[in-house]
Amino acid sequence: MKKTVDFIIRHAVLLILAVIWLIPIVWLVVTSFSGYRGINTSHFFPETWSLNNYRALFLEPDSVVQYSAWFKNTFIIAIFTCIISTIFVLMVSYTMSCMRFKGRKALMSFGIILNMFPGVLSMIAVYFVMKSIGLTNSHLGMIIVYSAASGLGYLITKGFMDTISVSLREAARLEGASEATIFMRIIIPLSKPIIVYTVINSFLVPWGDFVLAKLMLNSGISTDWTIAIGLYNMLNKSLVNKYFSIFCAGGVIVSIPISILFVLMQKFYVEGVTGGSVKG
Repeated sequence: MKKTVDFIIRHAVLLILAVIWLIPIVWLVVTSFSGYRGINTSHFFPETWSLNNYRALFLEPDSVVQYSAWFKNTFIIAIFTCIISTIFVLMVSYTMSCMRFKGRKALMSFGIILNMFPGVLSMIAVYFVMKSIGLTNSHLGMIIVYSAASGLGYLITKGFMDTISVSLREAARLEGASEATIFMRIIIPLSKPIIVYTVINSFLVPWGDFVLAKLMLNSGISTDWTIAIGLYNMLNKSLVNKYFSIFCAGGVIVSIPISILFVLMQKFYVEGVTGGSVKG
């Protein structure tokens, strides 16, 4: 009887939390189909339904809504950041996991401590450095900033590589394989789950970032913005009553690519996280 009561209580609490978590998301989705452009707080569900908000995003750009350009900018930045960051993380993880050199442990500890500091503390300094070399208001500058310190996030990937048998690397070295050959032909094929995990994380950072993007892309040219900046601009006091439903539609669209990515790679993502938590 006690187990049954505990079971009911646990699931009731989980249900309440799930409902609380889902309410804003459901409201965002249904509002995106509203025929009313502003904020309607008198009704949870729209009184009239329409696809005009989605049409406005892609087919009816104006001085405020440049969603196609924002989507393209964000996608390009995210893709290149994802590729570069993944390469950096894999290389640093292999170095720390599979190679032995003087000062390795001290360097690992320093990297972990450095990675614990909030990134916002260095943003102003990063901004002035990038400004001095002319890379503010530049998508290339954004890619460089997002990718530069990605190697510090090596810990989980290193933990996964620690689980790969040392005997495989030793056998390859006896056959005359170089470190590059071992890395490319042994470690990488065996690290597919953690590579998927790294790819998704590397893609998520620039895809949803607002603070750094707002700091770097400050020219006022809306076609250079990312999605996060563009959507935030729609919430301006003078614009929100005309563009709020379009903002909701943009929020729905921006969540679709990453949702598809998670669904397709969920199995590998979970394997990467659990595998990276076990250190050999």
